[in-house]
Amino acid sequence: MTVGLIFDMDGVIVDSNPFHKIALRKFCQKYGRNLDEKQLREKIYGRTNKDWLVNVFGPLDKERLSAYGEEKESLFRELYSGDIKAVDGVEDFLSKAVMQNIPRSIATSAPRANVDFTLAKTHLEKYFPVILDESFVTRGKPDPEIYLKTAAAMKIDPKKCIVFEDSLSGVQAARSAGCKVVGVTTTHPGDELRETDLVIENFLEVDPGKLIARLF
Repeated sequence: MTVGLIFDMDGVIVDSNPFHKIALRKFCQKYGRNLDEKQLREKIYGRTNKDWLVNVFGPLDKERLSAYGEEKESLFRELYSGDIKAVDGVEDFLSKAVMQNIPRSIATSAPRANVDFTLAKTHLEKYFPVILDESFVTRGKPDPEIYLKTAAAMKIDPKKCIVFEDSLSGVQAARSAGCKVVGVTTTHPGDELRETDLVIENFLEVDPGKLIARLF
């Protein structure tokens, strides 16, 4: 049985959300919005820019939506550039998946510029033959569209895919797509990820073949 591995990016491949949080707060304060932790978790995490910006600022025209999104992400990349590193164990896990001929992909709510930035800085580009970013979907997480389209791009039934997620909206999206879900505790503690099939802190001592055997 062929099983595909689908990775969210922020909070799964890199623990970037602390820097997203700083960028979000700086950006929102500039435009008169002060966000607390609850608002960040409920309105923003795991969502595309076009979704969270409307959640925070209300209706925006296309030009303003695009400009706001680009400004916030540029600020994020500037803040994170000197600190970015892969989540512990993820490269070894991906290397094992390659050796075991297990298909791999990225499905993220982030814009392509952030994907290119992240993969270049972590040197993980070679592990992901399939990448879908925010431009591939019209409905962001928690809608399952991103995971359904990624599974289709891999030519694998969503029910035979394992999604690695850190956000609650992402877990909901993966569940709704019919995928197995592994929660990564970078953004939420394990007890908040109880809708997943398995919770891990990082990828140390996790073997892709053994993981597939456990979940299927």
